[in-house]
Amino acid sequence: LLRSVKNRFGPTHEIALFEMLAEGLKEVKEPSAFFLSQRSVGSPGSVVTVTMKGTRPLLVEVQALTSPAGYGFSQRTSIGVDRNRTSLLIAVLEKLAGLSLGSNDIFVNVAGGVEIDEPAVDLAVAVAIGSSFRNRALAAETVVCGELGLAGEVRTVSHLESRIREAARMGFKKMLVPRSKALPSVAGMDVFPVAHVEEALSEALGS
Repeated sequence: LLRSVKNRFGPTHEIALFEMLAEGLKEVKEPSAFFLSQRSVGSPGSVVTVTMKGTRPLLVEVQALTSPAGYGFSQRTSIGVDRNRTSLLIAVLEKLAGLSLGSNDIFVNVAGGVEIDEPAVDLAVAVAIGSSFRNRALAAETVVCGELGLAGEVRTVSHLESRIREAARMGFKKMLVPRSKALPSVAGMDVFPVAHVEEALSEALGS
């Protein structure tokens, strides 16, 4: 993943994705399709979200696995997302969504080795953990995007319309987004606004 931060005309935030093949580097024309090509559809703990890389929206799979801790202390491991941020989200799920995660090992991973450093994937991480814990899979054509606050509220994110358009372009039909006064309308996409993490879990996984 190559990202340019400046060109001769000033700052820029464009990215390009290349794959190393036997004959050399080859540009990946559809990065979202590339990262979702091996997605395990219908598996609990798997959630698709949209992150921004420069000015380009990118669909990635967030995976979570919860299991009873085999030792005295439960493990908290995250790859691709900030570990401290993940701990915060686990605390929110325990306190405000009623998930008893204290005695569980929790592993979070962003498939494909993508590093995400924006809070817009908070809700996807939380829903992935909830999905694994409840052993309930999301509908295959669902995308989740939003920031979570310490009160469990789902906060708005930047470039929301671009994220929705990219999800719709890749064939997804339903997207959970932060509730706001003016939600973008995109053809082929049912946008479901949620205001709280508990509401998001209910909408994504069922009551």
